[in-house]
Amino acid sequence: MNILYDERVDGVLPTIDKQQLLQALQARLPDLDILHREEELRPYECDGLSAYRTTPMLVVLPQRVEQVKTLLKVCHERGVPVVARGAGTGLSGGALPLEKGVLLVMARFNKILHIDPAGRYARVQPGVRNLAISQAAAPHDLYYAPDPSSQIACSIGGNVAENAGGVHCLKYGLTVHNLLKVDILTVEGEHMVLGSDALDSPGFDLLALFTGSEGMLGVITEVTVKLLPKPQVARVLLAAFDSVEKAGRAVADIIAEGIIPGGLEMMDNLAIRAAEDFIHAGYPVEAEAILLCELDGVEADVHDDCDRVRAVLQRAGATEIRQAKDEAERVRFWAGRKNAFPAVGRLSPDYYCMDGTIPRRELPGVLKGISALSEEYGLRVANVFHAGDGNMHPLILFDANQPGELDRAEALGGKILELCVKVGGSITGEHGVGREKINQMCAQFNSDELTLFHAVKAAFDPAGTLNPGKNIPTLHRCAEFGAMHVHMGKVPFPELERF
Repeated sequence: MNILYDERVDGVLPTIDKQQLLQALQARLPDLDILHREEELRPYECDGLSAYRTTPMLVVLPQRVEQVKTLLKVCHERGVPVVARGAGTGLSGGALPLEKGVLLVMARFNKILHIDPAGRYARVQPGVRNLAISQAAAPHDLYYAPDPSSQIACSIGGNVAENAGGVHCLKYGLTVHNLLKVDILTVEGEHMVLGSDALDSPGFDLLALFTGSEGMLGVITEVTVKLLPKPQVARVLLAAFDSVEKAGRAVADIIAEGIIPGGLEMMDNLAIRAAEDFIHAGYPVEAEAILLCELDGVEADVHDDCDRVRAVLQRAGATEIRQAKDEAERVRFWAGRKNAFPAVGRLSPDYYCMDGTIPRRELPGVLKGISALSEEYGLRVANVFHAGDGNMHPLILFDANQPGELDRAEALGGKILELCVKVGGSITGEHGVGREKINQMCAQFNSDELTLFHAVKAAFDPAGTLNPGKNIPTLHRCAEFGAMHVHMGKVPFPELERF
């Protein structure tokens, strides 16, 4: 495996005395739960991207905002890095801890503070589970739209940090489109409010800037989300195809018809068979690819849209088109898709989940490219897509116990992301960059763009101690990656190089 990040400077870890820091925190925060023994720290050594592991120096579990403020102040005074973490379900290593840093776990901030049915918003703490918001809003016939497949477990603070998506984000948007306001603490422990209760705010859109910043600009303490009325009707069409290229073209054809489905998902044969064995959703296991197209709204519109989509799918070469006959079957169709990741996990000892985004028109060609790369690296790939918005999740199957397979999986993943960039796409759609994709950021952006990103980081966090080593690569790293040259040997913001 490539070393994606190292806290060492000239081969030496930063000088931070664990015992002194522990004593300082205990003195200033006698009621704060602090984990410091090896056996207590081990459960926090990774997030959902379990291939990368680091044991943190300390783990803290606050319950009150005042505790977080004081913690940040103490760490800032001592130059100690802090990594904020929610439920730990992230898939890019964004909440991976540091060997010489504090892991700030916000999971105990799990209260829904207020739901306003008239204003259609909810104020929640960052540790609230995504699905819990919709469950709490359900008595008012409202729900929170972004629905990552991990919504039963992932927390809203992590969703904001990574700008999470989900199967229904084609029509209803990502996390950033469903926020009104976020309360944060700066690296010095100062309180800030980004956004407002209004639909628009004067000045720079700092709320959008902060969303997806992966804990590098501040620590979230409260989130105000928009709530939407539940659609009157939702119908799902399942279409089978004898080639993934035909299915890919059908996706573009549906959108070109002027139809915006609530969700438009695609799975290839390997993913279909895995999901069917696991969930028994009723998928056609002989199909090379299937599309799930959900249409929602009022009854008359949904009925007409179903007819139009059916016609598009027939013209695109679908071998079978099936509409869920009732709500139970609709739920089963979606259960197969939402459980595709754990289902594929039953096919191989390990899998590596990628997250790239491409223009819809490029879907057939990129699928061919992934197939060719799969053969080149000798590793199977199961493809699962938020096809409507071009967000791909190729799952690379490998066995970490076999020498060299993890390295090959990581290399293959990097090539897939670089293919996404080549066709005009992005290296991430909803999982974030974290540590996993930091090298590919060098392929996505040029030196001037990365310098600007570092300037934004320095404006919020001059010493670079909030979640360092994630998201934005240094120019030295890009030079080592072979993507660019450092101009005249000079690197802007050299203080950010030390972590």
